[in-house]
Amino acid sequence: MKRIFLAVMLSIGAAGHAFAADLPQSAPPPPQAPAMYVPNVAPVYNWGGIYIGLNGGYGFGSSAWSGAGLATGDFNTSGFLVGGTLGFNYQWDAFVVGAETDLDFTGISGSTSTCNAAGVPGANCQTANDWLGTTRARIGYAADRVLFYGTGGVAYGNVQATAAGVTSSSTKIGWTAGAGVEAAFADNWTARIEYLYVDLSDASCGAACGGAPVDVSFTQSLVRAGVDYKFR
Repeated sequence: MKRIFLAVMLSIGAAGHAFAADLPQSAPPPPQAPAMYVPNVAPVYNWGGIYIGLNGGYGFGSSAWSGAGLATGDFNTSGFLVGGTLGFNYQWDAFVVGAETDLDFTGISGSTSTCNAAGVPGANCQTANDWLGTTRARIGYAADRVLFYGTGGVAYGNVQATAAGVTSSSTKIGWTAGAGVEAAFADNWTARIEYLYVDLSDASCGAACGGAPVDVSFTQSLVRAGVDYKFR
């Protein structure tokens, strides 16, 4: 009896295995796509906004006195300068446009000994400048955190003419143009270096020339560095 039961159970198991083999097999799961690597890319720097800053540098150029029988020819002027900057930028794609104004205290001066002509007492002519400002447009191209720009606009400052201890001072308006490069070293901080050429219109030496109609020219090349804080 046990043999008959065992034979029946083996027959049932074999039949079930054969039946399971005949059933359709389920499809394997679809392969998973490999995980994509997303690099950690820093956002492109935005140059737009209002900024304030400090600048300082050195000026070198020339002056000349002419008129009333006097012609000194060009003589050298030079000195240091330091001051403040205020401006704003607007960025469109990689292009940056804006406006900027600055005011510097300067120690620029120079003199010549060819000032011993009619109407000018004494043997020396000295030209000096102790403050200088500009208001300019800026147009630049931004390569992320580096900005290359050109600039131009109005320049203004005082021109002092001194002869035989007598000084005449007048405020003159002229023009300026130049170029520079600026780099952002933090989210709100930038540093720059720039060159500006400044030409103030001729001043009169006035009392220093005994009232004679003598014009005093003043041109200057400025090399300045600066640090700016940009408001978000």
